[in-house]
Amino acid sequence: MTRKHALSTTALALLLSGPLCAQETTAPAMTPEMQAMMEAYQKAGTPGAEHKQLAAMAGTYDLTVKAWHTPGAAPTTDTGTATRKTILGDRVMVEEVSSQMMGQPYTGQGLHGFDNVTGKYWATWSDSMSTGLMVSEGSCDADMACTYTGSYHDPVSKQPQATRMTTRWTDKNTEVFEMYAPGPDGKEAKMMEITYKKRTQ
Repeated sequence: MTRKHALSTTALALLLSGPLCAQETTAPAMTPEMQAMMEAYQKAGTPGAEHKQLAAMAGTYDLTVKAWHTPGAAPTTDTGTATRKTILGDRVMVEEVSSQMMGQPYTGQGLHGFDNVTGKYWATWSDSMSTGLMVSEGSCDADMACTYTGSYHDPVSKQPQATRMTTRWTDKNTEVFEMYAPGPDGKEAKMMEITYKKRTQ
């Protein structure tokens, strides 16, 4: 954050909180620049149609998790559960996953949102098999079929690893997530497929 931006943000915060802090003091008149800044922040922070679409995904899901550890080989298959809910006034969706991975208990947490400023959907992921964070960004159509690109640091090479992820709804209660990354030969290979089946009761 630049010093100018930090000072502008501080000034805006003080301006907005002024009437709450001093009832006997008249709030200073806003300059056109301050008014424009306040409107920009309000627009950036107001949930819209994209956030309603994310909120509609709230619920509990049963998972079927397929993982390809070697390109071309048969995948391993595990089961699990996921719960989704919104936070921050329906601005962000939180996903909590519990499953198995390579015979070990596995838990993970994802955050999903839509940035009014960039016009992009975003997601983060962290889990019990790492201490790092995967960050991705993408776009979705009206049916919430989405494509994201992201990266995480590979534990072996310690270098950023690019990923591509897609999601699609095959019916109103079933979502299919797929994750791709470069294989040993450098070509993109499918790493994971998760089918989410929403519980209706």
